[in-house]
Amino acid sequence: MVELDFEKNNGLIPAIAQDYKTKEVLMLAYMNRQAFESTLKTGKATYYSRSRNALWKKGETSGHVQIVKEIRVDCDNDTILLKVDQVGDAACHKGYKTCFFSKVVENDLKVMGSKIFDPKEVYK
Repeated sequence: MVELDFEKNNGLIPAIAQDYKTKEVLMLAYMNRQAFESTLKTGKATYYSRSRNALWKKGETSGHVQIVKEIRVDCDNDTILLKVDQVGDAACHKGYKTCFFSKVVENDLKVMGSKIFDPKEVYK
């Protein structure tokens, strides 16, 4: 069994989701031990929601699930990189493909993408 260091950050470790084909970074979330084990068992990304204080199965509401193709772990065993097939083309809960849709330009944020879905319609 993979032994990750969940003790450093109060039981949570960062989990970066990257598009398996394009290599684009889609999002950063957190996993606790239970989320990691669920991800291993189901092959679908499961995270821990710090705001809801509960497990969060990616795409459970939106249908934009992440099928895990590969899991990498950093040298300290305290950060995960999930290489995923992003179903539905949107990883961000604000409707964009990636959560990193803003770029710093001349000390301001500029939106670099367009929405794939309307969050008001999806998260009623």
